[in-house]
Amino acid sequence: MPRHERPRQLAGTRASIASAAARLMAEDGITDYHQAKRKAARQLGLSEHVAFPDNAEVEAELRAYRSLYNGDEHEEMLLAMRHSALELLDLLADFHPYLTGSVLDGTAGEHSRIDILLFADSAKEVEIFLLNRGIDVEHAASRNERVEAVLVMETDTVEANLVIMSPLLERVSLKHRDGRQRERVRADTLRALLSE
Repeated sequence: MPRHERPRQLAGTRASIASAAARLMAEDGITDYHQAKRKAARQLGLSEHVAFPDNAEVEAELRAYRSLYNGDEHEEMLLAMRHSALELLDLLADFHPYLTGSVLDGTAGEHSRIDILLFADSAKEVEIFLLNRGIDVEHAASRNERVEAVLVMETDTVEANLVIMSPLLERVSLKHRDGRQRERVRADTLRALLSE
């Protein structure tokens, strides 16, 4: 193959992996981008050593997939999840909550969870707050050493991950694994988004 065609082939391979990974995330409920890309590469008969697309490329394909195949149904589900997220942000206001993740960026699906960042002196404080209100929680494993705890609770739509971090980290810019800045919003911004 001529040298000048290699970048085009590489871009085509990345696009194919991104599209297949997005389909796997939408249909099979895979939430880990790297896992979805590896599985997509295998399904396409490609080596795991091929250049993978970045998460932003997969996210764009996931939005396109949901728009094409789920349309209005996806919009209604996303709206319901965002309303549930707003209720959580209001409930947990004492812990400086932020909505982040797929419910915020619009890629959430039926297998997604609402991701809420909380900044509290201790995870026990949050757990006691919820238990005093009759809200049961379970502990989940964290994939980040800066996270004190992850509590999982039911909402009226889907489960929510309450990711508890030290108040000292509230002003720190959190990043995705691929280096992109993690978007997050407070209740007032989400309320404004819902009123549009």
